[in-house]
Amino acid sequence: MYLLAFIGACFLVAMVPGVSTAIILRQTLRSGRGSGFAATVGNETGILLWGLAAAFGLSALLVASQVAYDVMRVTGAVVLVVMGVQALWQARKGSPPVEVEAVAGLRGAYLAGLGTCMANPKAAVFAMSFLPQFVPAGQNVPLTLVTLAVVWVLVDTVWYGLLIWTVAKAKAFLGRPSVKRRLEQISGVVLIALGVRLVLEAR
Repeated sequence: MYLLAFIGACFLVAMVPGVSTAIILRQTLRSGRGSGFAATVGNETGILLWGLAAAFGLSALLVASQVAYDVMRVTGAVVLVVMGVQALWQARKGSPPVEVEAVAGLRGAYLAGLGTCMANPKAAVFAMSFLPQFVPAGQNVPLTLVTLAVVWVLVDTVWYGLLIWTVAKAKAFLGRPSVKRRLEQISGVVLIALGVRLVLEAR
């Protein structure tokens, strides 16, 4: 019962658009499904690490330290703004050759997903407050939290996989140079806005 409720909650959380959605969709639109899945794996690596940190109490240190929280918040904001500026610049100068994107695309997409997740203090706070709510009384807390973190990752992966598949199906339209350029511009503005919101957001 607890597990079913947790899976349902994970799907609801995943469906709310945020930084992860913006990064994954941008990578998919830029370089295709492979890049989108690489960004998803990177993001889920970060989610799993935050889940493990919550299981072993490490996230509590971040929650308790205002300085550590602020450093991560500003770092995450800078990462998002830089990626947004890069998107706007890419839209202005046009797409690079496909073979150039293919060489660094998967690695870069993975690091983009991982970096934005790990530099987002909200992910740590969320893991700290979200996961423990679904630990049944009398259970081994660390082991249960680790299990829930893995389930969270699996649910996220399924949801983002569906998004990537949907976007890839619309590639004939979304892949047009003019449309792709416009989407790059939109994603750039969204990333910058998310970065500004993060740096201005009170704890």
